[in-house]
Parts: sequence; structure tokens; C-alpha cells
Amino acid sequence: MSDAAPEAAESNARPYSVSELAFALKRTLEDAYGFVRLRGELSKVTFHSNGHVYLTLKDERAALDGVVWKGSVRGLKVRPEQGLEVVVTGKITTYPAGSRYQIVIETMEAAGVGALLAQLERLKARLAEEGLFAPERKAPIPTMPAVVGVVTSPTGAVIRDILHRIRDRWPCRVIVWPVVVQGDQAAAQVCAAVEGFNALAPDGPVPRPDVIIVARGGGSVEDLWPFNDERLARTVAASAIPLISAVGHETDTTLIDFVSDRRAPTPTAAAEMATPVLAELRAYVSDLGARMHRCGGRVVEDRRSRVQAADRALSRVPDLVEMAAQRLDIAAGRLGAALHKNVAVHEREMARVASRLSPLLLQRPQQVQADRLKAVAVRLEPTISRQLDRFSERLSNLSKLHAAVNPDAPLKRGFARVHRADGELVRAAGSLASGEAVSLVFADGPRGAVIDGQAQTSAPRPQKSARKADPGATQGDLF
Repeated sequence: MSDAAPEAAESNARPYSVSELAFALKRTLEDAYGFVRLRGELSKVTFHSNGHVYLTLKDERAALDGVVWKGSVRGLKVRPEQGLEVVVTGKITTYPAGSRYQIVIETMEAAGVGALLAQLERLKARLAEEGLFAPERKAPIPTMPAVVGVVTSPTGAVIRDILHRIRDRWPCRVIVWPVVVQGDQAAAQVCAAVEGFNALAPDGPVPRPDVIIVARGGGSVEDLWPFNDERLARTVAASAIPLISAVGHETDTTLIDFVSDRRAPTPTAAAEMATPVLAELRAYVSDLGARMHRCGGRVVEDRRSRVQAADRALSRVPDLVEMAAQRLDIAAGRLGAALHKNVAVHEREMARVASRLSPLLLQRPQQVQADRLKAVAVRLEPTISRQLDRFSERLSNLSKLHAAVNPDAPLKRGFARVHRADGELVRAAGSLASGEAVSLVFADGPRGAVIDGQAQTSAPRPQKSARKADPGATQGDLF
């Protein structure tokens, strides 16, 4: 009897389904471990396309799967990376479909400064491989900016120091884009400010800065950590406007210091880098003017000395003119006699040549050409006559052909042409309708007519016999 009682109790227990047990365990774990805080090293970090992050937390003896839902990813203080030591908070739950338990992470922060710096070094190495730190991609800072854009907190000593320093050095317009410089929203706001300055139109209502200063006072590594954000670093590197980073004190270094076009040790030094000193520029311009005046005076004096030296080596103008005038007078006195002598020489030469000329020299070639022309005419006359006869005969044949094919020629013999009202030629009586108006063209002009009656089929015309037969007579036999 004692052995039968346990067997009956076991048979009366209600069996659980697999799902009931799995979800019962899930509720038990979530009730018992609804909030836990874990420290461990990240591994197998996977960013899913739907926005969730899947990872594993491990230490030297155990490992625990974890998930960060899409809504919590943006609130994480650090970006999950392989090998990063972190402290996370969340709740323990199970995954019933796979009989696994996991932690749903709600917050994540680095386990210490060493972990943050290790993460920063890995990010710096990756950006350096992409060439974002290369000196050749850094833009020069404009010498005399008209507009300076400042990205910093609107309250605090930083903005006052920058405005005071720029006002003492250089008269320009300063546009301040207020942002928070500490906390979770700092990196996103600084990114939006840099992108906003770059998006301004050069001729818009708000002037586009010639140079941007991103400034913040000193602080701890955690306070300056938003300026080590990867998205902020890429935004600064992509800025088309030259950018000066002035984050922290001289010993503080952030990621944007490497990608910016210029790094300033302090915000005040950034203002000095961005603007020149007006008084120094005025003194420099004044000095340049004085030097230019002195150089111009030396050049003029040197040219005057060279002209005077050349003047001593040149002859006097009156001497040159008097000698030329004397030569001209001598040449003019000889010119009249020379002309008379030249005319006499040509006259004698012409008389000598004229004695050898006679009309026969011109008449003889003319007679020869006339004789040759007559001979050619005698030979060509029969040929030309034959050609004219042939052309006359062809012209006569063409005239006869023209008269034969002329459509108006039959009209003179009593015929007429029939045309429709639109001028079309009528070629058959069957094509005309009763009552249709036509035009009859005679030799002396056209006349109108109207078709009357129905069209009749014309009887075939009898063929003409070779000999006119005697009516009623028949051909008899000749034999």
C-alpha cells in the first residue's frame, strides 16, 4: 500500500506544456532579476539592419548574451565595440524559442577611463587609415575674415573671451551658434551647428562665415568625451569652411583636434588665429607705403642720373640740324643742272633709236596675220555651210512634229474638246452624268453646254472595204 500511493500522486499531477514551462521560467527570471547591473567585456557585437544591437558580455569564466533594442541604442553613452569593457544595466529574460536567457540592456557606459581611451585609440586609428588626419586635406585659415562663426555654449566665460579678443583685434561680424558642450546631446548639436554654417548661402540673409571656431572650456575626459564622437569628427572633416578646434586647455586633446584645419590650445588662442591685429596691419601697410615711396624715389633718381650721363655722350641737336641743312642746300644746288643733263642724255638716246624705226616694221606682221586669217576662213566655209543646212533640216522636222502633236490643231478642222467644270478633259461619254455642265472648246474659243439624255452605247463603226460594193449585187464567179 505504501508503494502504490506515490505512483497515484505522480499520475494525478497535471503535465506542463513546453511553452507553459518556458514562459513560466521567463516570468520568474524577469521578476527575480528585473534590474541588474553587470560589468564585462563586449564580444560578437552585431548591428542588425532593423536597428537592434546583439552582443555578448563575458568575463574570464562565463558569457551572457545581450540585446539593445532600437529605442535604447541612441541613449547609450558609448558605442558598442568588440573588446570594450563596459558597465550595463537592464533586466534578465529568456528567449523561449531557443531555451536561452539573455540581458536586455537599457544603459551602457565604459567601465573606466582606460576603456574610453582604448576605444578612442581604435577610432583614431580607423580614421587615420581613411586619411582624415592627412595634412594635405586641411584648408588654410583666411587672413582677414569678414564673418566668424562660433559654436559654443552661449553662457560661460568661453564666448565672452572670444568676443572680447576678436573685438580688440579685428572689426568683423561674429555669429554664435548656441549648443550644449557637455552631455549626451552635445555631439549631435555641434554636428548640426557645423552643418548649418556650411548650408548657409553666401548671399543669403544670414552671412556665411569665413571661418568656424568650435570652442569649449577645460574639463575631465568624461566632460570632453562628446568631442570624440565619430559622427562629429566626420562632420568637421567634411566642412567646406575652414574650422579651428579649441576644446579644453592646452593639454587636452580630442578627436576633432586631429580632423580640424587648425588646433588652438585655448579658445582665446583660437580667436587670435582666426583674426589679425588691425593696428599691426595698419602699421605694416604704412611701412610698406613708406618703403614703396623710398624705392620709387631711388628709381627716379637712378633714371635721372642715367639720362644725364647719356645726354653728355650725345651730340647737340642744333649741330645735327645745321649739318643736315648744309648738305641739303648743296644737293639742291646740284639738282637743276643734273636734271637738264639727264633729259639731254635721254633725248640723244631716243633720236638714235628712232632712226632705226619705220612703218614697215609694224605693217609686215599685220599683213602676215591677215593672210593667215583669210586662209582659215576659206577652209572653214564649207564646213559651216554643211552645219547650217543640217541644223535647218532638224529645225524643220521639229516644227512639223510640233504641228502634228498640237492639241489645238484638230480644232481648226471642226473638232471640239469637252472639259468638265473643273477643267478635266472628258475622254468617254459614259463618264458624264445627265445635267452635268461641261465646256466645249472650239478653234475660236470655249462655249458652255449641259449634258441632256442618257448615255448610249455607241455601235461599232463599219469597217471600210477596199472597194465600194454595189448595193444588192453579189460577186459572181469570174469563170
